[in-house]
Amino acid sequence: MIRNQDLTHRNLCSYLPIAALLVAAVLCLTVWAQRPLSSPAKTPPQAAIPAAVQPVTTHELTATDLEAFLDGIMPSQLEREDVAGAVIAVVKDGQVIFAKGYGYSDMAKRNPVTADKTLFRPGSISKTFTWTSVMQLVEQGKLDLDRDVNDYLDFKIPPGFGQPITLRNIMTHTSGFEETLKDLFVADAQHMYPLAEYVKNHTPERIFAPGTVPAYSNYATTLAGYIVQRVSGKPFEQYVADNIFAPLDMKHTTFVQPLPEDMKPLMSNGYRVASSKPRPFEFVEAFPAGSVSTTALDMCTFMIAHLQNGKYGNAQILRPETAIQMHSRTFGADDRLNGMALGFYEESSNGHRIIGHGGDTELFHSDMHLILDSNVGFFVSYNSMGKAEVSPRTILFERFLDRYFPYTEPAASKVEDAKADTASVSGLYLTSRRIESTFLKLTSFLGQPKVFGNSDGTISIDFLKDPGGNPVKFEEIGPLLYREVHGHWLLAFRKDVTGRMQFQVEIPVFIFQKAGFWENKYWNYFLLIFGLLVTALTVLLWPVGAIVRKHYARPLELTPGDRKLRLIVRVVCILFIVFLAGWLIALSRAEASLAVVNGLGPLVIIFSLLGVVCVCGTIAVCYNALRSWRAPNRWIWSKLHDLALALACICLVIFSVTWNLMNFNMHY
Repeated sequence: MIRNQDLTHRNLCSYLPIAALLVAAVLCLTVWAQRPLSSPAKTPPQAAIPAAVQPVTTHELTATDLEAFLDGIMPSQLEREDVAGAVIAVVKDGQVIFAKGYGYSDMAKRNPVTADKTLFRPGSISKTFTWTSVMQLVEQGKLDLDRDVNDYLDFKIPPGFGQPITLRNIMTHTSGFEETLKDLFVADAQHMYPLAEYVKNHTPERIFAPGTVPAYSNYATTLAGYIVQRVSGKPFEQYVADNIFAPLDMKHTTFVQPLPEDMKPLMSNGYRVASSKPRPFEFVEAFPAGSVSTTALDMCTFMIAHLQNGKYGNAQILRPETAIQMHSRTFGADDRLNGMALGFYEESSNGHRIIGHGGDTELFHSDMHLILDSNVGFFVSYNSMGKAEVSPRTILFERFLDRYFPYTEPAASKVEDAKADTASVSGLYLTSRRIESTFLKLTSFLGQPKVFGNSDGTISIDFLKDPGGNPVKFEEIGPLLYREVHGHWLLAFRKDVTGRMQFQVEIPVFIFQKAGFWENKYWNYFLLIFGLLVTALTVLLWPVGAIVRKHYARPLELTPGDRKLRLIVRVVCILFIVFLAGWLIALSRAEASLAVVNGLGPLVIIFSLLGVVCVCGTIAVCYNALRSWRAPNRWIWSKLHDLALALACICLVIFSVTWNLMNFNMHY
């Protein structure tokens, strides 16, 4: 699945470790400031692909040149980034011109990766098989892209925003669902449940009106897979095997989990880094969204079929007109940047129209690119995350494009009021692919990209860095349109219909929306740090004060009622510390594996209840501050401390409410 760690193919939102894991992840910019978002009922124009301003020398894309090029890159990349193995395949004009493995599928046994036999997990590239299945049923008249999906289900998606969700919304990631993580991955086969049970029990909240805001959704894709299952009358994995894998002779590709016995010996191990121990086979509960196991050569036939508008050899998995419709731009949040086709998303670069899809499990990281106007397909998959800040696959494909499809960007024109534009776009942003209704909303607090201006007139985003770890700089080349300095990547800012600034990057499956005051991480850092600092000092100085008073024989002169209230206040401070530390520990457990998130339910209940107790205790703390200030003989420093403590507890309550830390919702 596309995760927030690779939002722009450059690890835009490689947040703190917890956030990077919790928003699988993990982690989009203005045309006309007053123009409303594109309507899904219309087909926006293809994103403009500007012409190069001067001819450039091109290496011929041949098997010989490609092998020399990749052999010069891959071994050193794997070693430098601590990646165990990778596989690459390139097709052109209906033929496989390159398919080769690098490194190892098993580091301990030194088993080499091969293109024809080693299985990799391409994550969300699996979705393209789901979308192809949907389009097969559309051309048969069994599905309608613009019909309410509830018409195809045996349960109801709850109403929201007065509009139904359609398959077109789902295929353009504009269904409006919030992100969810529970049971996305499960620990083992025993925890796998039927597809029908998953989609019925994990329906997310809807946070955007359908067809308005791109927000990548694994659940929505899984729902589309369930619709394929119901309409076709076959289990989803069987339908895809019969109607895509078999016609394309993809003998080593399957959605089935665990793997069939004959495929298990072919499966590559997955690693965090090559120097670590291999991790177990990953079980994807939302399997139409990301469970495929495949080889590079099998992916070649699939790429060829799409590049040839549904045809591979004597097989025709889609009619030409259906394939063309599927590949055409269907939705765009900003007409100046890449938009969504039906399932595929645009990746146009270097003067060429490119569509494709990325995919990430926790261990495998993959990309598939279709350069439509050159009839070229490129597939790569790594069996390790590695240690690079910038995704190795991103660097690889950029170098591939620059070698075989070189391009010189047009000179940037001077923009009036560039300083004013920088001021208007600067600030903190939230990704539209986010969690709103559960405790995992906290991941939005941990990972807010910051846009800021540089002294040379360019802008940067703090999480978007080059291979050297330096912030990438973008220069303004049009009104609120920015291009990477000495590069191709674009950012486009605009205001939505409410006047809220948003931006889009080159990958159009989500956008970023400016954070409001209550969500601003700096404000929330203040709430959290001030609250914890005062409560922690109160607890720490409690015994210290007692020791000092005993040493100087100065006991507290308090009434029994005041003593009881003072004790309650200290206990509330301890409970707040336990409450927030408990949440931190609970979330940190997910760093080991996303499947751990599934078992957090009991802790959610316990800590939410503890939070409610803390809120009630804050009333006592505020009452104590009021009594303190009314006491005529109370020491002024004691009064100030009691007031600061009351404010600290209120700050912690505001923080906890804002980020749903007292939320009993189990559909996270």
